Formats: sequence, C-alpha cells, structure tokens
Amino acid sequence: MPNENETLYPALIMDALKTVRYPGTGRNIVEMNMVEDDLRIAGLHVSFTLIFDKPTDPFMKSVVKACEAAIHAYASQHAEVEIKTRALQAPRPDLPDLLPGVRNIIAVSSGKGGVGKSTVAANLAVALARLGHRVGLLDCDIFGPSVPKMFQIEDARPYSERIEGRDLIVPAEKYGVKILSIGFFVDPDQAMLWRGGMASNALKQLIGDAAWGDLDYFILDTPPGTSDIHLTLVQTIPITGAVIVSTPQEVALADARKGINMYQNEKVDVPILGLVENMSWFTPAEHPQEKYYLFGCEGVKRLAEEMNVPLLGQIPVVQSICQNGDEGTPAALDPASPTGQAFLQLAARIVTQTDRRNQEKAPTTIVGIK
Repeated sequence: MPNENETLYPALIMDALKTVRYPGTGRNIVEMNMVEDDLRIAGLHVSFTLIFDKPTDPFMKSVVKACEAAIHAYASQHAEVEIKTRALQAPRPDLPDLLPGVRNIIAVSSGKGGVGKSTVAANLAVALARLGHRVGLLDCDIFGPSVPKMFQIEDARPYSERIEGRDLIVPAEKYGVKILSIGFFVDPDQAMLWRGGMASNALKQLIGDAAWGDLDYFILDTPPGTSDIHLTLVQTIPITGAVIVSTPQEVALADARKGINMYQNEKVDVPILGLVENMSWFTPAEHPQEKYYLFGCEGVKRLAEEMNVPLLGQIPVVQSICQNGDEGTPAALDPASPTGQAFLQLAARIVTQTDRRNQEKAPTTIVGIK
C-alpha cells in the first residue's frame, strides 16, 4: 500500500536515474543528457522522455526497463512510471520513399567472377555521366570491393551530413558519378570476416542512409553469382532492370544462364535489360583492325538469342583497359579508344532499353521473400 505521506520530487527521480547506465558507453543516462527536460510528477505518477540517437537503438527497451526499476528501487516502489522515447535521428523512410530522387536502378551482375563485371559497371556509370545523366554507383560486393581502386579513390572517407533530421553518408564523387563502397570504411589489407546478416545490414545502410539525391541511373555493381546480397537488394529496392555480363567461353555462359534465371524467377521478377559480352576479342594497339577471339566467338550473342534478350554490347580486350582500371581512369573517359566507344554505345543502348522497359512494363516491386 502506498504511504499517504510518500512524496516524490525531481531531484529524487534524477538521482535514481543516475544509477542507470547506457550499455553502449557505460556512462549514466543523466550524464549523457538522455533525459528530456520534461519531467513531470503528479503524486506518485512520474513521466519523462528518454532521448536516443536513432529510432533503431538496440538498447532502447532495456534502458527504459532499467529506468523503471531504478525509480522503484531508489525513489518509490509504488511510483507509476510513464516513459516516452524520442530519437534525434529521423527513421529511415520506407518504400516507396527510400530513394525518392532515383528514377532507374540498374543491377550489373554476372554468374561467375573474373568476367569483368565491375569494369563494365564502372565504365557504364562513367559513360552514362558523359551522356549527361545524373549517375550513382554502389559497390555491392561487401567482401571484395573493387570500385575504389577503379576510380583511384581508395583514400576517400565519406562524411555524414544532417539532412532533414537524418545523418546521411555523403557519397564520394568522381567523373560526375556519386560513389559508395564498403571499401571506404574498412582496412583494405584485412579480410572481411562477416556473417551474411552483417553484410546485408551494411549494404542496407549504404543504400538507405546515404545522400544519393536525384539520380537518373543508380548502378549496382553486384557480387558474382547468386547470394544473400542479391536477395537483400531485391528485398530492399525495386530494381528497374538487370544487365548480365559474361565472357564468350562456355563455362562463363553456363553461369550467366543462372544469373538470368535468378532475376527471371517469378518471385523476383526483375526484367533483364540485356547481356554484355566482355573480352569479346583481343585487338593489338598497333593493329586496331585485327581481332583475336581468345575466349570463343560470339558466345554471348548466341546466348542472348537463346534466352530472347537483347545483346547490349561487345567489349574488346585491349592492353589499356587493365591499365586504366589500375590507374583509376576508366576507359569510357576516352571516346576515341575502341573500348571507350564500346562503353559509350553500351550506355546509349541501356538508356534505350530502360526507356522501353518503363513504357512496356509496370514498375518493379520489392520481393517479399522471408
């Protein structure tokens, strides 16, 4: 039974709350200014608000319970405690407002590694920017990021900026392309020993907690094969269409079929904009008219006909393309070179295919796979 003479007053409550420590820092919540200046006492009824940085703070529930317990232990066991919570950081918007300024999301994929998918993605982004489009490039390969190297921005350290109540990552920018990669935030010499859930959460942050702004094309450089990352992407954002990259050799074509089937799965249902044949032939710099088919001839063209999807481009192998990638100067910057021309033509065809897809098909919806 409450004692009729029992009285609560603000200093008593604040002293009780000083015994509650925030697990993330070990400091007490009063010292951390987590108690809003709205403490109200009416008899034995106590109400106040706790302030957290983010609405998804993992310690929110435990801190609220600890505050209730502290007041009952140090102020009054009969106190009626009402605690509200407020986040300094506005919550991440839900779809369709997650990327409101992005018109088209293009996933660049491959069935296997080593076919030059990241090279195609990087050069496609640069070529689209050179054609006058607003472009973003997200390196989705959490375990093997390569985009920072391709743009020679390995030392970039994106900062956060407060925009509309949220602290958002500001992407790096080069050659007119906004760029984000997990490679900006980890030691490049250390292996990424992350479980699938950790990688997926990191990817969601790069997508939803970044200031991408208005983009005509948001290019996703996805990991090779089919994985948790691909599932996270189709569950998080509505991908406009996929571009599949392969070399002409049979072993690569077999894996490319799997990549196509993944996007065409009835539960995923992402349109295939077309195929890109990379390393189609080798052309010596001193003999630009000669073609040597190192990995087979037009294998991707035959696969495109078989799968009834467009062949968007054939990218030749020249000595400079590897050098360009290592030096951070994508081949698409040089429209006079054979590869530069090929990437600009590829970008123009993807624009055409994307416009056609948007006219003929309904917008893609996110996948509800558990």
